[in-house]
Amino acid sequence: MIKETILKLLKLDSLLDSLTGYFEGRIELMKYEIKEDLARGLAKVSLLMLGALLFTFFLIFISVAVAFKLSESMGEFSGFGIVAGFYFVLLAIIILLRNPISKNLEKKLKNLIIHSDGTTRHRRSDQR
Repeated sequence: MIKETILKLLKLDSLLDSLTGYFEGRIELMKYEIKEDLARGLAKVSLLMLGALLFTFFLIFISVAVAFKLSESMGEFSGFGIVAGFYFVLLAIIILLRNPISKNLEKKLKNLIIHSDGTTRHRRSDQR
């Protein structure tokens, strides 16, 4: 009761209402921005997954085609062995170089996430 009287006396009640409305509006705006960013990110991930799936199908079918063609000229199962050996060598290279590949990929993904719209959302103190 006394608090309301003092606020009315100093005419701070409308200021308090305005500030409350402002902060509620900012919170709603931030919610919409987060939802928009999430939707954009999910769309990009979905498209990337679809592309990866289609590329996987392409890789499987082209590998089988190459294996059949090699088998025609080299023998019954040699083509498939050569193709399997090729993939085994690729696997061995990836396993041996996994740490540098992982660090490089992590660095590139961080840069992609931070600079996804061309600018950073928050300025660092040394950039002001």
